[in-house]
This record gives sequence, C-alpha cells and structure tokens, in this order.
Amino acid sequence: MKKSSALSLAAAVSLFAATPLLLAPTPAHAQNVAIVNGKPVPKSRVDTLLGQATRQGEPVTPELEQRVRDEVVLREIFVQEAERRGLGATAEYRAQMELARQTILIRELFGDYQKKNPVTDAEIQAEYDKFKAQAGGTEYRASHILVEKEDEAKALIAQIKAGAKFEDLAKKASKDPGSGARGGDLDFAPAGAYVPEFSQAMVKLQKGQMTDAPVRTQFGWHIIRLDDQRQAQFPPLEEVKGQIQQRLSQQRMAQFRDEIRGKAKTDYKFSN
Repeated sequence: MKKSSALSLAAAVSLFAATPLLLAPTPAHAQNVAIVNGKPVPKSRVDTLLGQATRQGEPVTPELEQRVRDEVVLREIFVQEAERRGLGATAEYRAQMELARQTILIRELFGDYQKKNPVTDAEIQAEYDKFKAQAGGTEYRASHILVEKEDEAKALIAQIKAGAKFEDLAKKASKDPGSGARGGDLDFAPAGAYVPEFSQAMVKLQKGQMTDAPVRTQFGWHIIRLDDQRQAQFPPLEEVKGQIQQRLSQQRMAQFRDEIRGKAKTDYKFSN
C-alpha cells in the first residue's frame, strides 16, 4: 500500500511538472492591470473603456490599448487620493454620483430598447418608397442675377438683350455670392425650394428664356433665366439607407420615451 501510494504521488508530481499551464491555477493578478497602493486595478475597466471606443467607431489598436491602460491606472491613483482626502463623503460628491447613476441607467434603458427593437430593412424600404413618391414632379435649373435696385436690374436686362453675356454680368454684379461665382447657376431644384415670387416667375419661362422685367423678392431684384428642367431625381436607396435608418430609429425612441412618460403618475406639469 505504501509503495503504491508513493508511486501515485510521484506520477502526479511528474505530470504537474510536465504540464504546469494546464494544471496551475490562474493567478489573481492575471485579471488585473496593476496594483496601486495594495489595491488591484481590474482589467475589466480596460475592457469597458475599449468597448466604449469601439461603439463610437474608433479602431482598437495597440496604441489605444496602451493609452486606455494608462488612463485606468491613473484614474485609480487619483481616486485613491481623493478618497484619502475625504472627498467621497461630501454632499456635492453624493449629488454628482446620483446624477451619474441616473444618466447611465437612462442610457442603458434606451440602448436596451434600441437593441431589442432594430429598424428592419423592410421598414427602411417602405420609408424610402414614401419619400420617393413625395419627391415626384419637376426640377428646374435656373440662373439669376440679384441686385438691390430695380433700375440696376433693368439696366442689366438691357445689356443682356444687347448682347452682353448673362454669366459675366452675374459674376460681376450679383449680390448672391454663391451663384454669382458660378455665373448665376442655381443648379436643379424643385419650384418649392424658392420663395413664391421667384418660383412663380421661373415656372412661366420656357427653356433658355429670361424674365423681361425684374422680379422682386425679400432679397432684392432678380433677373431669372430658365436653363433646363427635368423629372425630379431621387438618390438610390444605398446612398440614403443610413439616414433613413437613423431617422426611423429616432422616431421609435421618441415614441418609447413618450410612452414611458405617459404611464408615469406625477403631479409635475411639463412645459411641453
């Protein structure tokens, strides 16, 4: 019996020595980034901060990991000093901690709802189709020259009719710096994109035609030329899918917020 026990013990010791990584328990400090004044700094804090960086779209690199580890250890050093000075027992600290607790919980509430209620591709497609239907109609490509006085506009019209180039006069005289630098070109836009006086005069023109008289709006006096028109264009779904998804998600979150608010029993009167 004794000989058998001794052999068994020797075999066990031999096996342990041959495979230390398999049998040796993981040391506690392996889960810590550092020890600060005898207190371990858990690696989970590093993982949490890296997770936040990832959610914000920042790539995790060795340089970022090192910066985060530095930050976590520095925080522990500073926190210990603050606690040593008794700052953790102040009323101001407790009030700030309560606000931080509420902020984190609210963020988790809406994050959890968003995760469990994602916007589907079918919903995005339906919203896209609705926008596309509403965007139907005609787009107009107009050019204009904007000046302050009617007499100045009339003089420019006379010059154009006498052979002066519309684009040259727009660059020289127009008060609209954006279009003026492009020879008056406003690019394609629906009639509703302009103030009523401008759009009403523009849609009456034939392609290549210019207004015979200046058009007055709140911005001044316009000389308008219609350069082209086409059926309204709409970007492909791939280009606007992200925007639609974000918009639908925001709407869904607002509805969720309002539902919770509506169920709450309170005597408080909100401003809106």
